[in-house]
Amino acid sequence: MSSLTVRVPEELSARVPVEQRGPGLDRDGVRLLVSRGTEVSHHGFAELPGLLRAGDLLVVNTSPTLAAAVDGRVGHARVVVHFSTRGDDGRWAVELREPDGRGTTRARAEAAEVADGPRARAQGVGARGCGGPAGTKVRLPGGARLVLEEPLSARGDRLWWARVSGVEVPALLREHGRPIRYSYTDRDQPLSVYQTVFALPYADGTGSAEMPSAARPFTARLVAELVSRGVQFAPVTLHTGVASAESHEPPYPERFAVPEASARLINAVRAGDGRVVAVGTTAVRAVESAAGPDGVVRARAGWTDLVVTPERGVRVVEGLLTGLHEPEASHLLMLEAVAGPAAIDRGYEAAVGGRYLWHEFGDVHLLLP
Repeated sequence: MSSLTVRVPEELSARVPVEQRGPGLDRDGVRLLVSRGTEVSHHGFAELPGLLRAGDLLVVNTSPTLAAAVDGRVGHARVVVHFSTRGDDGRWAVELREPDGRGTTRARAEAAEVADGPRARAQGVGARGCGGPAGTKVRLPGGARLVLEEPLSARGDRLWWARVSGVEVPALLREHGRPIRYSYTDRDQPLSVYQTVFALPYADGTGSAEMPSAARPFTARLVAELVSRGVQFAPVTLHTGVASAESHEPPYPERFAVPEASARLINAVRAGDGRVVAVGTTAVRAVESAAGPDGVVRARAGWTDLVVTPERGVRVVEGLLTGLHEPEASHLLMLEAVAGPAAIDRGYEAAVGGRYLWHEFGDVHLLLP
């Protein structure tokens, strides 16, 4: 866990997207904190083209966000299924959560505290919460059925491999899903709010359970300005799974791809005077998974279980554009690997002092060498 000790007041959670906070605002209306080592400066995100230089390379994640939350029932109990990751065998890793009465959900451990005695336990809600044991059946909209088969990992039983019958999951999500939402936001938003300008559709219907949110402030106009100033873009893919909102677990294995053209471009920039700046922790995970011990990036696709820590370090990425993470979040270890703990400590102190906003609709942080 990161050594960061800053406390983030609850009122600094971004509850709606910036473009809904006032007239005339666009996605690039968020604030941008820039850290160069322990030196910080304050900007608007629209100033990004002036903070980068010709020859720099932005590595961007093209994974689209899925409408990954679907209502269901276990017996008479209402549950919400968060679809996380599609496996090679057609199963999906899922998390079962309980509605909290406010339009969002609570984790199974919290659900157990309000479970309704023997009846709730018979429905699979009691001491084990909303998920498990193996064989638990969930009724889904449109006559679909989901059966939990086994935990995704020996690490815990938050995520389960499940098999869905009666419908293909991508069709189920398109018809009955909604974006995953957490309690710090005010209301449900349309899926378009969660798509970045870099998102591409995938023929097999795969994507990210949660938005690759560091890229959300980019607009087509801003991308065009960056290109006109000589900043390049390298697309990669990492389909991110359902985050551990309560316990801040490290990420599970996720699907990724670094295409040949992007690998060549990254290597060329590193051999020259440009800087490789990842847009989001997902882009870091993808690129570093494709890098050998020699720092050369090679085209790769498949699954990555890489967790970037200060001990492992980074081989390719020199800068990072990312959102502001909770002090307990495992992502902070990656930030410390890129910039060092002193830079993160100083940056987060400045972000709290400057009243920056947190989470996926919040402000962003640019870490530069």
